[in-house]
Amino acid sequence: MKKEDVPQDLQFFKDNVIRDVMYAVDEDGNYTPVISDGWSVKNDALNVVWDDIREQCEEIRVQVLAQEVSPLAYHMKKALQDVGMLASYADVPKRKIRKHLKYDEFMKADEEILQKYADALRITVEDLKRVDEWK
Repeated sequence: MKKEDVPQDLQFFKDNVIRDVMYAVDEDGNYTPVISDGWSVKNDALNVVWDDIREQCEEIRVQVLAQEVSPLAYHMKKALQDVGMLASYADVPKRKIRKHLKYDEFMKADEEILQKYADALRITVEDLKRVDEWK
């Protein structure tokens, strides 16, 4: 692909500082990095993935409303984090996170631990306690 042919299909990177780096052939025939604002084919694939994640989040949200799992499960899925990742980011033992995935245990969690979860998930404690529909 030539440098001028690198796709610039802005969708996921709109208003973000993140960009894709692609490699293209410059005027001299050398490969060179080129910043791309996206590619429609990649955007279509990402849309499929995000639709699936939204669907999974909605299933978890229904479980939270039925008090079968805690809001933490919803926010972990939405942030694409598993127990190990959250444990690492929040500096909380995995066993404690597993415990707080249970609705009743989460409701008993102290503010300090909730703040650690919220910080790791980049949301507020108030948002952590809610499971609003994802739009």
